Amino acid sequence: MCGTERGGRNEASPPDSQPGDDQVIFSALLEDSAEDLYEHAPCGYLSTTLDGRIAKINRTLLDWLGYDNSDLVGRKNFADLLTVGGRLYHETHFGPLLRMQGEISGIALELKTAGGGRLPVLVTSVMRRGSDGQPLLIRTTVFDARDRRTYESELLRARQESDRERERLKRLNATLQKTLLPPVLVDVPGLDVAAYYHVASVDEVGGDFYDLFPLASGTWGFFLGDVCGKGAAAAAVTSLARYTLRAAAVYDPDPAAVLANLNTVLNHEYNGDDPRFCTVVFGLLTPDGGEGGFQVTLASGGHPPALLMRSDGHADWLPTPGGQLVGVLPDAHIATTSIRLDPGDTLFLHTDGLTEARFADAPDGRYGDEALLEFARELAPTTAHGAVAAIRDLLDTFGTGLDDDTAVLAFNVPRRGGEGQM
Repeated sequence: MCGTERGGRNEASPPDSQPGDDQVIFSALLEDSAEDLYEHAPCGYLSTTLDGRIAKINRTLLDWLGYDNSDLVGRKNFADLLTVGGRLYHETHFGPLLRMQGEISGIALELKTAGGGRLPVLVTSVMRRGSDGQPLLIRTTVFDARDRRTYESELLRARQESDRERERLKRLNATLQKTLLPPVLVDVPGLDVAAYYHVASVDEVGGDFYDLFPLASGTWGFFLGDVCGKGAAAAAVTSLARYTLRAAAVYDPDPAAVLANLNTVLNHEYNGDDPRFCTVVFGLLTPDGGEGGFQVTLASGGHPPALLMRSDGHADWLPTPGGQLVGVLPDAHIATTSIRLDPGDTLFLHTDGLTEARFADAPDGRYGDEALLEFARELAPTTAHGAVAAIRDLLDTFGTGLDDDTAVLAFNVPRRGGEGQM
């Protein structure tokens, strides 16, 4: 057995060795290991005089650069091994900082190889001082940064590819968003119409939508709604809701019947583990004889109430109480109301991205319904385009506090001769 006594001797010990011999061998091995460690360390070592002349350099660094010891020791300065840019940096920054601080570490430089190539390295230098505190020489450690440079290059490439992919996604989202909105609003004789869609994030498709289209017998249908959620799933529901509303209005233009039809479709299509619903208001616009006004019938499915700004400057909500979210219940209750728009009156509809917004300097302060009503009262009387322009300016004041898309739609019966319009 290894290390057991036999005949009074330990078999693990050489038969002729003495305790003093072991110490001599151990010391020799230490000296050999120290020299070998310096020469073949996993990093480069070199020592230079204070003026930069190379006094000593290890085999590792020589092999990296492709030089022999005699090519560099006593013949070259450390700066001679640097590229043009590296020498400039060494003269203006590296050297002065080293003399001032006595140490400088982790500096990225490039060394020139004997074959004319470039070796990216990280350099750490320390000023060695004598017992009197005076500098004697400079010791420098050089780390091979080729793997790091490869990693950084790959990281940069991946980031650039990610940026390109994000730009492609932005363009795709913008294109998809445009398909969910009418390119232009149809012209309704005798009516001023304006709309605006504010995109809160270019990275995701929002779920707000609106439209205005002609129906039979001189009547126009319109709607404005907001699908829950964002992204592709919300876009699919938005598209389904938009085309269902138009088709249902052709079949039966009664606003309550149109929303009931949409409720049935959404409840049927999205009744599993991923239910989808929306808030929406649908209305009919009908010219009111020769008096220049319009009769408006509105049906609301859980949507924020419209604002009615009269020609005399009065403004208030147009309530549709009791309207339930569309797509949640098989038989949602749909609230309906009717009004007349006279010359100078403006009807304004919006999604809740507006009232849910928060001011950037008061993140806990939701804008809210009361603030919007006060805004409308200060704005009235106005036109459809005037109201939408004012809302666009308002949205710009929220900054980062506006994190949900906002759609607005406004109708105004112009005053005769355009008098008093703002």
